[in-house]
Amino acid sequence: MKRRNLISYATVAATSAVALPALSQNTSEQIKWKMTTSWPKPLDTLFGGAQTVCDRVAALTNGKFTITPYQANEIVGGLEVFDAVQQGTVQCGHTPSYYYKGKSPALVFATSVPFGLTAQQQNAWLYHGGGLEAIQNIYSQFNIINFPAGNTGTQMGGWFRQEINTVADLNGLKMRIPGLGGDVMSKLGVNVQVLPGGEVYLALERGAIDAAEFSGPYDDEKLGLYKAAKYYYYPGWWEPGATLDLLVNLDAWNQLPKEYQEILQTAAYEANLNMLAQYDALNREALARLIEKGVQLRAFSPEIMQAAQKATFELYEETASKNGSFKEVYQQWKKFRDQVFNWNKVNELSFSQFSFLDSK
Repeated sequence: MKRRNLISYATVAATSAVALPALSQNTSEQIKWKMTTSWPKPLDTLFGGAQTVCDRVAALTNGKFTITPYQANEIVGGLEVFDAVQQGTVQCGHTPSYYYKGKSPALVFATSVPFGLTAQQQNAWLYHGGGLEAIQNIYSQFNIINFPAGNTGTQMGGWFRQEINTVADLNGLKMRIPGLGGDVMSKLGVNVQVLPGGEVYLALERGAIDAAEFSGPYDDEKLGLYKAAKYYYYPGWWEPGATLDLLVNLDAWNQLPKEYQEILQTAAYEANLNMLAQYDALNREALARLIEKGVQLRAFSPEIMQAAQKATFELYEETASKNGSFKEVYQQWKKFRDQVFNWNKVNELSFSQFSFLDSK
């Protein structure tokens, strides 16, 4: 996929005064798709990423190509988007790829991994560091093509019914946490659970789990998690920049006219950038509201952070030794990570250490 084409269409998407791209004769037929998602509609920023894709596609094709988004459990469950797209039950889906690490362990890099890349760094890797091509190569084995279509930014560390200060406090803890973050927590003694967003509150409120992470202040407030646990930990070291993907059935993709393929990519690109900006705007206000409601902010202790980081890179090496696809993506990703971290230490970290600590 040529990035220059994507950028040019992104300009069209962002500027309503610009004329729509000319559509060839083979785009005159009405195309109607269905999109299943991992989100309940009340999580309007996550579901909104899917809606952004659908709205933009319709606008740029004069309503000739329409996609209808469905919330989790309307067509399939929130954790079943991959299968629905692969099998052609729907033409596309909106979901985090790390839900499907059982299909291929390397898919976790498409979303976010512990002690990995921030949202800006993740976008740099995906769009200009070879990351998207590497992930698309894996998805092609399952008759799927993917495009980044949302990012939550750095997430929070989750809600805990009791304070945790040491690694020993994690032993036997029942926690909702997906992806490689869950695998790391499991190595630290946590009893890991994977639940879709709509089920997290009840599990936490009823004591079926002792802790849960989901996203950040805005979504967590909507889910009511603060009513079930009062200790809110940070940072979400397992998801420093979580990308959400548009998954498209490869047969359906190949049947689209070229113009519609370009437009669909552009819509995903817009959703990816817009969601991150929206979350930063919404989370700043939601965190203040949660604190006013009595939520207790807690930082993970250095002991827990250091143990988690050690376990993380041990897990990477173990998985790479057993899975060729994971090894290939991991080695490419790690080289990019080392280089971009060295750059961001110079420009962003120096600025943040001074300016953030000085803010009131």
